[in-house]
Amino acid sequence: MREFSKLSSQLKQINEIVNNSRDSNLWNHEAAVRKRIRELKDPQFKLIRGYSEVLKGYLQLLDKISRRLLNFYNKKNKTNFKFEEIVQTDKTAYISSGIISVLITSHIPKLVAEEFKRFFPANPKDEYEKARKLRRKIYLHLGETNTGKTYRAVERLKRCKKGVYLAPLRILALENFEKLNRDGVPCSLITGEEEILVEGATHVCSTIEKLEIEKFYDVAVIDEIQMISNSQRGQAWTRALLGLNSNEIHVCGAINSKELLIRIIEDCGDAYEITEYKRETPLEIIEKPFNFSDIEKGDALVAFSKKRVLELSKYFQDKGIQNSVIYGDLPPEVRRMQYQAFLNGTNTIMITTDAIGMGVNLPIRRIIFMNLQKFDGEDIRYLTSQEIKQIGGRAGRKGIYDTGYVGTVGLEQNFIRENLETQDEPLSRAVLGPGEAIINIKGLPLKEKLALWSTRSESLRYYRKMDIRDYLLILENLKYFKLPEEIQYRLMNLPFDVNDDDTMDCFVNYVDEFFNEDYGSISKPRLSGYLLYDYEKYYQMLNLYYSFSKNFNVNFEPEWVYGERKRVSKIINELLVKL
Repeated sequence: MREFSKLSSQLKQINEIVNNSRDSNLWNHEAAVRKRIRELKDPQFKLIRGYSEVLKGYLQLLDKISRRLLNFYNKKNKTNFKFEEIVQTDKTAYISSGIISVLITSHIPKLVAEEFKRFFPANPKDEYEKARKLRRKIYLHLGETNTGKTYRAVERLKRCKKGVYLAPLRILALENFEKLNRDGVPCSLITGEEEILVEGATHVCSTIEKLEIEKFYDVAVIDEIQMISNSQRGQAWTRALLGLNSNEIHVCGAINSKELLIRIIEDCGDAYEITEYKRETPLEIIEKPFNFSDIEKGDALVAFSKKRVLELSKYFQDKGIQNSVIYGDLPPEVRRMQYQAFLNGTNTIMITTDAIGMGVNLPIRRIIFMNLQKFDGEDIRYLTSQEIKQIGGRAGRKGIYDTGYVGTVGLEQNFIRENLETQDEPLSRAVLGPGEAIINIKGLPLKEKLALWSTRSESLRYYRKMDIRDYLLILENLKYFKLPEEIQYRLMNLPFDVNDDDTMDCFVNYVDEFFNEDYGSISKPRLSGYLLYDYEKYYQMLNLYYSFSKNFNVNFEPEWVYGERKRVSKIINELLVKL
């Protein structure tokens, strides 16, 4: 009896302590009660009269504490989890680990898994119901670089009533926008950096990420389809291929995408037709290692870092050889100026990174690889056969040269020859991105849902998840703002270099200004210096200012942005000329 009285007294004391405790201080009490329950299940206590009553009292106390903890969790995280549903998930784990542990490790994953099944079909094609109801025919234009694939597709686009051209780069969207308007086809331009809306436009040229998936087009053109396997951007090509609402779709790209595309197209139930393109201008290997004294008009020297490109440009300028410069950070307006100077003969040679691999066709006679290795963001590696073909294929423009030549500064001619002649490794999987439906899944913060989404295996072997590290980095920088998931999702899809500290700081400042300080506006970017680097950085800030303002209806002056970008581009071009 004394033992029973002691146990009852302890239970009463703990009950009173719990009643007078703040919700945020209940964690230790919960752990102590769970420990006491486990002790009471020892056989020695079962012999005490009134044991069942005391155990029942402790179990009721645990439920009371757990309900309060759950209410506290729901209020803090704006969720609505039910106590009974969580406990039913695993009663044993509830007593051994506690309500929140069961919630996070068992109940939420199970709940979220069911939600994922509901919002993300086992087959990605089923996310696009409107496209599945159409009788689409897809024309595949596949083959080598500089063979007229895109030209043929765009010629068909010009003859339809309503069409869209989807480009990997703003400069390609701009080039075809100008071509269509020049040829009497009213066309608008929509990219992440600008919009030019032409009155009465029947067509649109756009970067592929800006595709308006709900709209219907008579004819659509998807360019550079091999990008479908790119770990960070490939999801935009997959989305376009699966979801375009168009009866006639023209897909242009490398031949190594053929098998993957056929698999996806047949799975969608679409008809298709394939045209394979071969070069009419042959490529020859320059057997002798390239020497700087061998430079000729029409040469393009390919390096794999901006620093090396600028060093080479200065070297040849000091020798009196004017050259055009192309690299990834260069604004599209400046690229066009540099292209034009090469086209009209003002600059006799070009010095470029692999940015030349996707772009306008230029009168290049010889491609010279200054290196056959590149840093791809993670490792220094040798170029793939597709990269060598994509870049080397820029030599020998049809109609200007009878032959194109490819060389290197070293003794690696056989490496180039083998990669030009070898059949590319077929693309095996298309990349999927987390659609906007992910914000409809309740129970976890967006960052955790993305992480969980990325680990879920695809039932079809020819799809894989995109690399979401950039998204996670953005969300990590947003965690202190407590923004709705719809806003977080839109912010993480803004186009900017998330790995550049200055640009990320600018992004975070815009979020703080617009959402926290309640100004309804954001500050215009400022130039921090007068070196080439400073102007390039300022240009990137202008792009971020534009895309943030456009996406969140900020009151701003688009014409100021366009004018400032034009001014900065002119300065950058002048700096390159004077390098």
